[in-house]
Amino acid sequence: MRHGIKLSKKQSPKTDEELKNIPYASTVESIQYAVQCTRPDVAYALSVTSRYQSCAGEAHWGAVKSILKYLKRTKDIFLIYGGGELILEGYSDASF
Repeated sequence: MRHGIKLSKKQSPKTDEELKNIPYASTVESIQYAVQCTRPDVAYALSVTSRYQSCAGEAHWGAVKSILKYLKRTKDIFLIYGGGELILEGYSDASF
C-alpha cells in the first residue's frame, strides 16, 4: 500500500450496488494466501484492507489493486536464506 493512504468506513459506498461486481473479498483472500505462503512483505497492507471486506468502497478497492500491482512488480524479488549447512545445536540445564 502506498505511503499516505488513509482508509476509513466513511469511504464506503452508500448502496450495495456500487461495488456489486467487484471481487473485493476473493481478491483479499487470494492475497492472504500469498502472504501466508511466500510474501510476508505485504502482510500489513493486507491487514488494513481486510478490515473493510463488508463495506469496501472505491478507495479500498484501489488499495487492493495497488497491492496486486506491487506483487506483480516484485515477483522476481525474493529472499534467500542460508549459504551453508544448517547445524542444530541444543543446550540443557540439569541443575534443577
